[in-house]
Amino acid sequence: MNYIQPIPTTMSHEDLLQAMYGCLENSDDGFLIVDTEGKIAYINEAYCQYIGVNRFSVIGQNVLDYIDTSKLPEIAVNPHYENEVSTLHEATTQQYRDNEPYVYVNRTNISINDVPIAASGQIKFVRTTLKLSESLFDIYNELSYYKQELKRLASERFSFDKIIGNSKKINDVKRLALKASENDFPVMITGETGTGKEVFANAIHYASRRKSKPMISINCAAIPSELLESELFGYEGGAFTGAKKSGKQGKFELANGGTLFLDEIGDMPLVMQAKLLRALQEKEIEHIGGTNPIPIDVRVICATNKNLLKEIEEHNFRSDLYFRLNVIQLTLPPLRERQDDIDLCAEHFLTELNEKYHSNVQFSHTVLQQFHNYSWPGNIRELKNIIERGYALQENDVITYAATPDASQMNALYHDINGNTLEEKLENFEKQILLDTIRNHNGNLRKTAQTLGIHRVTLYKKLEKYDIRREDF
Repeated sequence: MNYIQPIPTTMSHEDLLQAMYGCLENSDDGFLIVDTEGKIAYINEAYCQYIGVNRFSVIGQNVLDYIDTSKLPEIAVNPHYENEVSTLHEATTQQYRDNEPYVYVNRTNISINDVPIAASGQIKFVRTTLKLSESLFDIYNELSYYKQELKRLASERFSFDKIIGNSKKINDVKRLALKASENDFPVMITGETGTGKEVFANAIHYASRRKSKPMISINCAAIPSELLESELFGYEGGAFTGAKKSGKQGKFELANGGTLFLDEIGDMPLVMQAKLLRALQEKEIEHIGGTNPIPIDVRVICATNKNLLKEIEEHNFRSDLYFRLNVIQLTLPPLRERQDDIDLCAEHFLTELNEKYHSNVQFSHTVLQQFHNYSWPGNIRELKNIIERGYALQENDVITYAATPDASQMNALYHDINGNTLEEKLENFEKQILLDTIRNHNGNLRKTAQTLGIHRVTLYKKLEKYDIRREDF
């Protein structure tokens, strides 16, 4: 039995009725409504074409005069009729037997308070439906193809073979990372800024059994603490002011079956560390505002440039979370300890630029020597930025000494900068790099963040840390 209930709407009933008529008239399906006397109350153009009639000549006429096998008259007076859904019938007219030999039929009784008022019939044409299904199937296959191609390209891009370097230190790390890709244990990647932690995380994922599933990354330092929980775990609709009505999936759900990369894990607030630990232990999460646990199957890889053992001593990082995450540890060597790899990396970056811009730029001998005399505090990322700068300033297809920073001056700054401890020297050096880069970009913080390879939120945090104000640059 079918009951018509009032429908809440911002439209008038007349406008709503017109809108519904418009939907029926523009449908490829045929629609027919008869009253309790079996008379046609409504018929759309698709149904008229199906039975070969003019709509204005049949309105008010008995449906049996046009479809002698119709069940709608008896359905219209039976409020307890069990509705039919997608029943296959042979076409009733020769016109459609030739092109559409079969149709799907839906029949429904319409009642108000158990009092029958009408019956509706809907026909769906099989071949039209099949053509639509075939079209959707073609689109699905095409989409699947491109998804597979993206995965293949990602696998090639992030393979261990793409990690440049033949030094013993980097090869030792690659061998350990390759072993890590054979299992699902958590991986902790440590190393200075710019050493390639995210590159190794991707390589591990795309060499693992999870490579066909998503690789989802989140920078724990780049997201405000009050938003980090919703980013990781998602939320239900209306859970808080500003939340989407439909809710939102978190990174854990998006990474389900695959890998979740937690970059800058050392900057995660303590309260979030506790929630992360629970999710890893229980292998389930809950949306903000939700009550139902959601099972997850996620491999976690995290990265940090901080000394987490020191952070634990200072009560900034949970020891239980550290031991949960630090099952396999990869420590990436800084570039200054990979002298044999400097030329390889430099030539690789220059080759990429030559291919991109169809050029044949080369290094001068003095530049390569300069690279070996420099300490590279920004590591691989800094090397890449320096080469891009040298490429932009080169003359006669040669990157000269003048196109790159003065290594001797920078090393002198690195060694003589104010501070007693190594940590103090590094912090003061970082502050100076920030100021120099901001000034080079005339105070443009967006371009500064891009040049340094960090998120703007991270840049703002560092400016606050070192009390760098706009008047300083």
